[in-house]
Amino acid sequence: MPEYDETIPVYLDALLRPNKSLSHPGFIIFMMIFGAFSFFTGMMYLSLGAFPIVGFLAIGAVGLWIAFKLCFKYQRQWTRVRVTADHVRVDHVNPKGHASNIELPAAFTRVELKEPLTVHSWLTLAHKREAYVIGRFLTIEERASLADAIRAAQRDARMERFADPV
Repeated sequence: MPEYDETIPVYLDALLRPNKSLSHPGFIIFMMIFGAFSFFTGMMYLSLGAFPIVGFLAIGAVGLWIAFKLCFKYQRQWTRVRVTADHVRVDHVNPKGHASNIELPAAFTRVELKEPLTVHSWLTLAHKREAYVIGRFLTIEERASLADAIRAAQRDARMERFADPV
């Protein structure tokens, strides 16, 4: 993760990760149970002379293993949103491990969430004519909550920028 200046007040520092479907030990236990079930079912059908069933059960087990591995790869991504008085910074690491980041001026960044809320209501940070979608893996309620939190952080940052010096 990138290093940040600790002397600057941060109004929001949110680390977003996809929801985990199954832990790694849970995956191993599940695959062992599924593999044993497929093996014994295959042996039963093999003893009855239906040998093609064994191949289909093996294909099913391999397909399930591949699906879980793809899901685990997808869960490696993360997004970090930081709001300071000067900037809204978004750091993102995709499932392949490639990092990208954007830094937008906090005073001119718009937080947009399409209403009414549906699964296609993307949370975007917009500045000028560019918009950046964040938190695609979040649920609808989580997107709405994050949008509210970013707006509140921007409001607090604005209060710092325009505070009356005493």
